[in-house]
Amino acid sequence: MEYRQLGSSGLRVSEISLGSWLTFGSSVDFSGTRDLVHAAYDLGVNLFDTADVYARGKAEEALGSALEGIPRPYAVIATKCFFPMSGQPNDRGLSRKHIFESVEGSLRRLRTDYIDLHQCHRPDPSVPIEETVCAYEDLVRQGKILYWGVSEWRAAHIVDACRVADARSAYRPVSNQPQYNLARRQIEREVMPVSQREGLGQIVFSPLAQGVLTGKYTGGARPPGTRADDPERGQFMGAFLADDVLERVDRLRPIAAEMEVSLAQLALAWCLRRANVASVIVGATSVKQIEENAAAAGVAIPPELDARIDEILPA
Repeated sequence: MEYRQLGSSGLRVSEISLGSWLTFGSSVDFSGTRDLVHAAYDLGVNLFDTADVYARGKAEEALGSALEGIPRPYAVIATKCFFPMSGQPNDRGLSRKHIFESVEGSLRRLRTDYIDLHQCHRPDPSVPIEETVCAYEDLVRQGKILYWGVSEWRAAHIVDACRVADARSAYRPVSNQPQYNLARRQIEREVMPVSQREGLGQIVFSPLAQGVLTGKYTGGARPPGTRADDPERGQFMGAFLADDVLERVDRLRPIAAEMEVSLAQLALAWCLRRANVASVIVGATSVKQIEENAAAAGVAIPPELDARIDEILPA
């Protein structure tokens, strides 16, 4: 496993991280979660990502249980808040009240005294950015979180948060968690350059386009047990399953073969070719998947092959 600095912070995270969206607490039970987490840890993965809203808290509970036996200083636990956790008006968003209460709930479910990285799952235009920044400043000073970051924020929102933090001599966000993969490259235009300038590292979600970039859906196939075969888990796949995207994925096969890697490893290595990307989050339902994905760490794509990839799936 290879490790990278998270933005301009001193935190080092594994290039491959393990996520829990649509898996822990739902499609993967507690016993299976423990097997996955410990297999990932044995392969050098130190970053484990979740969110309060995943399976309505069950993902955090499953991860907290699975991390037992792993020394707490050796794991980097990341979670998030923003989305509604109930029908109550204050049980959502990025207000001081909700952030504080969400952190307390996450600490309890994760069975830990502190969270390494707490992230704003989405921007909240209904709350002054000053309130959100100050809430994180207080939580860091209380020792309940060590770093804070954002997810799916536009470049302008990131700049606003950094400027407010600087004006108040408060802690800045250190990370952004965007969707980024070969089929979705929008953050290259503004978000990535601004993040680089402001010292935020990217922790990428959906680097395999929810499995499409593994090649398993070639020709429109929907293998039993896959995400695309499940109406609930596959509801966000949308445009990734378009015929032209699947055809382009097939055109990547000779490149992967030339590099002697799988399509999944090629897709992960492609995301990691950017220095601003600190880690790519993979979801897994089997130890075999984790082993394959972890092997993408440290894989370098030769410039001539990178150019061919750009021709197939341009920005």
